[in-house]
Parts: sequence; structure tokens; C-alpha cells
Amino acid sequence: MPDRPMFDPGLWGLTPREAELAALCRRLGRERFAPRAARYDREARFPTENYRDLRAAGLLAICVPERYGGLGADYRAYMIAAAEIGRYCGATALTFNMHVCSCLWTGDLADDLDMTPEEREGHERRRRIHYRRIVEEGKIYAQPFSEGGPAAAGLRPFETTARRVDGGWILNGRKIFASLAGNADYYGVLCTEVRGDGTPSRRDTLYLAVAADAPGVRVEGEWDPLGMRATVSRDLHFTDVFVPEEEALMPPGVYHRAVLSWPHMFLTLTPTYLGLAQVAYDFTVAYLRGEAEGMPPVRRRMYPTKQLAVAQMHVMLEQAKALWFRAVSEARRDPPKEAVMRAWAAQYTVMETANELARLAIRTCGGQAMLEKFPLARIYRDSRCGSLMLPWTAEICLDRLGRAALYEEGETDD
Repeated sequence: MPDRPMFDPGLWGLTPREAELAALCRRLGRERFAPRAARYDREARFPTENYRDLRAAGLLAICVPERYGGLGADYRAYMIAAAEIGRYCGATALTFNMHVCSCLWTGDLADDLDMTPEEREGHERRRRIHYRRIVEEGKIYAQPFSEGGPAAAGLRPFETTARRVDGGWILNGRKIFASLAGNADYYGVLCTEVRGDGTPSRRDTLYLAVAADAPGVRVEGEWDPLGMRATVSRDLHFTDVFVPEEEALMPPGVYHRAVLSWPHMFLTLTPTYLGLAQVAYDFTVAYLRGEAEGMPPVRRRMYPTKQLAVAQMHVMLEQAKALWFRAVSEARRDPPKEAVMRAWAAQYTVMETANELARLAIRTCGGQAMLEKFPLARIYRDSRCGSLMLPWTAEICLDRLGRAALYEEGETDD
């Protein structure tokens, strides 16, 4: 299949660093991740070998600032590189994002937020601990988010709670669809600090690193889903887990400020699905040209119906990539309303387009392409999961877009 960059450095105006990181991820994906992807999917097994390769390449620290020994990728550089991984193994790209967020949010994003001198000093001290684990020890961080209620969509405080005690917090609660469950070294848990009269508030959200082997941490439940099977997103339970104060990934209250000031932080799920969209198109072109690996060199490109389908797929892919690249390039602190709406539109477009391209690819290539020795069945199943992912599901994106288009801030119908 074609192995050209998803975003040609010259045509898309990439920086040398962006092009270098994307090329590194593309090489790893082609040589290491793609050959293993079918087995991981079939067995619903975490891609441990892929993470060894990520560590060897320094990519576990892709968003750790260079002054801490990392590669120092900024938001856009990471997003472009992650999309290349998504082309070769969706589950690796998606779980990799959960790990990288612990560095991206505490790194460049946190540096862009207002903090008091005391908050800044404490954050600097604590993130050195986390970055050292990743850079020197190859530790993997997860990002359990969902709880089965409205908290992950930002509508309610998290039901997982933390109560202040001497030297830290006592954590209780549960996370579902917790990617890397049982395979991460630390879980970056979003929870609500119990304060005052006990009334929960989103302003009291804590972001804590919980050691996987801490007493009271349990991984439970079966894992046999439709797609993204190798993410191993089982349930996490926390029962009276003591979390030392030094394990705060952000100072108390700072995560809530980040949500308000940096909405593009929730767009980081999309590179995985943009990569899936690209590979669905790439496979179709290779298949019709008689160049698909594992198939006789039989060409099917001369049929008008096939040409029309590929043309439609090409248009859809270009539309998704252009909108996504624009939205990613606009990511910054306190973006204008137009940019936030474009981010929601990009999220919706990428997630829906990826599965639609996979559907068209199966129909266009025909029955043989549904065999498990080819990637289309896996791409279809993996891509179907994108529109369901919190905090910006497809439904939430449409709801927010519609309201934002019709109402200015503070307007009501009263």
C-alpha cells in the first residue's frame, strides 16, 4: 500500500521537527506495528511489543519537554505524528494518546495556564518526578476518564472522589472503558476532591497519578468488544487508595482551568481515526490496482463504478484532513468561538468519515476484502468506535455546534 506521508511537509507547511517525528512514527508503524495488528485484535491483547518499540525510539517521551530529556513535541507535532501511527494500528495509536496526554497536559498546556507562584513551583517539582519515570524508566501512564455517567462529558463532577488526609488523598471510585487497564504503570485519574460541606464541584477536579500496584487498585471485568480490542479497556476500581501529594499531575483546580481555557485538549483522540480513514482509502487504491499484499496482481481499476467510489472516498478524505489540520493548527489558549466550533466540527467529521470510508472500502473492494487476512474488517470495527468516545461524542459535538450557532454567550429565550 502507499506509504507517502499523510501530510506532505512541503504542501502542508510542516516544520522540520513535525516532518521528522511523523516520518519516525510512519516507519515504526509500517515495519513493526502493522504486522502485529491483526494478532492483537484477534486476541484482544495489549500491544506490549509496540510499546517496547515506542520506548526504544524515545516516543514515550514525545511530549515531554526537552529540558526534562524528552523529544519536546508541541501539540500539532504530536497530533500529526499520532495520525501516522493510526494508519498501522488503531489500538496502539489510541492507547498511546492516553499515555501522551499525561505529558502534553502537564507540559506545554500547563505552561500556558495561569498559576500562582506557589502552584507553579509545586507543579514544576512534581512533574519532574513523572517525566523522570517516563524518560529514564519507560513507565506508561493511562488516562481513565469515563464513569458511565455525564461527568466525562463535562456536565457533572466526577463521581470518583478524593478526600484529603495527611500527606495526600484517599481515593474511591470506578472508571469504565479504562484503556491500558492492567498494562499501565500509573493511572492519571480525574476525580473530585471532597471539600467543605461535601457538595461536589467541577472546580474541585483533581488529576492524580495512581500507581497500578497501589493497595486498593483493582482491574475487573471481561473485555470482548466490537472494535479497538487491543486497548484492553477494562474497569478500574479504587477502594481507599492512598495517593501521596507528590502524585498530583496538576495542582488542585488547575485541570478545571485547562478545560475552560484549552478546549482543543479533547481533540487528541482524532489522530487515531484520521489514520484509520487514510488506510481505508490507501487499501482500496492498492486493492483495485492489484497491489494489495496477499492478493494476486489482478487489477479492478478499469470499472467506472470502482473509479467513482474511489473519487468519492478521495473527496471525503481530503475534506476531513483539511478541516482537521486547520482545527489542530488553531489550538491555543482561549481560542475564539469560531475556532472552538471548528474543533467540534473536526471531531465529528473525522470520527464519522473514518467509518464511512471503511464502509465504502468494503463495498468497493468486494467480498474477498472482508477476509481477516486483510485489514478492512478491523478498520471498520475500530473506526465505528470513534463517534462514541467521550468527552466529545458525535452527538455532543452536534448538540454544542447547534447551540453555539444559534446563541451567543448569555442569550436565552426567556
